[in-house]
Amino acid sequence: MTATPPALPTAEADPPTRSVLRDGAFLRLWFAATASGLATWALPFVLGLAVLDRAVPATELGLLLAVRTVGFLAAVPVGGVLADRHSRRGVVLWSGLAAAASSPLLAAGLGRSLPLMAVAAALAGAGQGACRPAFQALTAEVVDLDRRQQANAAMTLAVRVTTLAGPTLTALFAVVLGSRALLLGIGLLWLIAALTPGPGSPTPRTPARRTPFLKEFAEGIREARAHPWFLATLGALTAVIATGYSATGVALPLISRDRYDTGVLLAAATTAYTAGALGGALLIARWRPRAQGWTALAALAAYGFAPLSLVFPVHPTVVVAAYAVAGLGIELFNVPWFTATQREVAPDKLARVSSLDFMLSYGLAPIGLALIAPAIDAWGTQAVLAVCALICFTAPALAALVPSARDFSNRQPRGPGG
Repeated sequence: MTATPPALPTAEADPPTRSVLRDGAFLRLWFAATASGLATWALPFVLGLAVLDRAVPATELGLLLAVRTVGFLAAVPVGGVLADRHSRRGVVLWSGLAAAASSPLLAAGLGRSLPLMAVAAALAGAGQGACRPAFQALTAEVVDLDRRQQANAAMTLAVRVTTLAGPTLTALFAVVLGSRALLLGIGLLWLIAALTPGPGSPTPRTPARRTPFLKEFAEGIREARAHPWFLATLGALTAVIATGYSATGVALPLISRDRYDTGVLLAAATTAYTAGALGGALLIARWRPRAQGWTALAALAAYGFAPLSLVFPVHPTVVVAAYAVAGLGIELFNVPWFTATQREVAPDKLARVSSLDFMLSYGLAPIGLALIAPAIDAWGTQAVLAVCALICFTAPALAALVPSARDFSNRQPRGPGG
């Protein structure tokens, strides 16, 4: 007779009752991730304000954002390899410091030196890209498995609150401080992101012998291939972002202006999307659907209602409601997707597999944005939006056909006999 059996129910029941928001280690990580998310969002917004102030020409803004994207995409796989090879906390520190260093350079070059600003934008993008897979892996180290979905919901909730409140607050600060001071403020946010997190529980590394970078990255690709549900879902997510997200990003402002003759629809739909995402994050923090993979993929497919609502001249409230549903769905997808990746992927390869997610889903978005406008010119807005909506509905449905997609797990579901 042992004391283990009586203790099991208590050990399994305690973690869910203890909120992750009472965990000091997670709160430090959450605060750092929120600061990094705010800094990432704020940079293009502040540079846009600089265009309004005529400190930066619009053509230079496009170049700076493109250079930042290149830096991001180049650094994501490097950050993934380094975060699996070394301390995830250390990668967050150095990538955050690199992004912080870009801010005073941007402020110094603002309206004076485009080459200096371009170098700084690339450095900012590199810091942002390197920290993303490290934050993802560090979450798995800091938070136990039972509370990880709640933790990911808290992370994404912070992102959505930032997106909702950020423009107003930044515009108010801009009136008082100006673009250069705001750029320095972004650097301060990156310092907070770099210095705030505590160390996680170290993941066992293999190591004595240094493996070439490409070989280590290839190991991450092989790990991703070992999870068919991951590859299928990543393909669906990439398709939705490259078509639905990009199409509505380009078409919504045009339709708001030309069809409804007002910019109010653009603001209302964007706000509804964020509000829906907030609701989705709050819901999924507690909800545990039985077939979580199928549920998440169905939620991802709901993004198709956004471009579909723009195909025909419907009442503006229909468009706003469609965007709210799209926002709700994207968070009902995101949180289980992140949680399943942290649960199923080998811990020592998690950052590399996460870097594949960010490379493809974020990396193809600019391509989609660049191609949508010529497509609209060639085939018309309605045809392009209809095709994008069809892809948004179809891609997740095809991903759901992969057997392991039902639960986002390679483990076979139990049969009738248990």
